[in-house]
Amino acid sequence: MALLKSLKNRYEPWKTLHDELTDLQTLYELANDVKDERESADVENTLKDLTARYEKQNIFELMSGEMDKNCCFLTVHSGAGGTEACDWAGMLYRMYLRWAEQKGFKAEEVDRQEAEGGIKSATCQVDGDFAYGYLKGESGIHRLVRISPFDSNARRHTSFASVYIFPVIDDTIEVEIKPEDLRIDTYRSGGAGGQHVNKTDSAVRFTHLPTGIVVACQNERSQIKNRAIAMSILKARLYEHYRQEKEKENAKFSQEKKDISWGNQIRSYVFQQYTMVKDYRTKVEKGNIQAVMDGDIDPFIEEYLKFSWRSNNALQSNADE
Repeated sequence: MALLKSLKNRYEPWKTLHDELTDLQTLYELANDVKDERESADVENTLKDLTARYEKQNIFELMSGEMDKNCCFLTVHSGAGGTEACDWAGMLYRMYLRWAEQKGFKAEEVDRQEAEGGIKSATCQVDGDFAYGYLKGESGIHRLVRISPFDSNARRHTSFASVYIFPVIDDTIEVEIKPEDLRIDTYRSGGAGGQHVNKTDSAVRFTHLPTGIVVACQNERSQIKNRAIAMSILKARLYEHYRQEKEKENAKFSQEKKDISWGNQIRSYVFQQYTMVKDYRTKVEKGNIQAVMDGDIDPFIEEYLKFSWRSNNALQSNADE
């Protein structure tokens, strides 16, 4: 039933668009025959609306990967820059939460490590159709340039934060985790939550020894729930890890974890002396940086999907030759 619903949601908008375009073509021919300028204006306006809907629907066709339709986990880590970087990680995390809210997605935080000025790291689960497909291109290093509010001399500072996106694994995909490969630590949750979290070791941290992957969850009051969420995150991380190991040669799937520092960024956010957000992969630029920080990142996401699709086609053509 879930597959049937997914196929209907993908097919029916195209059918509706096709039918409306056929009707519009008939209307255009009638208006052209009688030379009715008013009808011609209506045809032009309707065509603009259909074109916009076509562009929006075509984005879904660019998300045809095995996991693109799934929900995802989003993790933000602060990098080089100290307090300024922790503040930047908090700003970036808020940007994605605002984007998810505007999309009608549900974003539930599962882990957060506070730091002076902001956050050291934070992870949330983004629930919604094609959440992973939309966000997968956001994995990488994000660079901030601004006059730091933490600098009494008002100098420009450069800070970095990393974003990692990995899909939520459903029950149809098996990820084997051997008990002997797992180290489990429990500890008391931090932050708000009342006296309960200060009395019980409800927070859980899993360390996968062969890969060194560490995940944690402290959002729930129950250790059992935290264990279940942490295991879900670990399976997703392992799936992504093994997929990348298996297909390193394919640029479509490589998400190399580079140093969170200068020279490795995928996007820059400049606040002073001018305002500009620039993606170094697609060359997309946007001057309204406040709108971007409030979640308006669709232009970057959509252009990356097109860029990735073109790159994959080029790789496939070279492989065929």
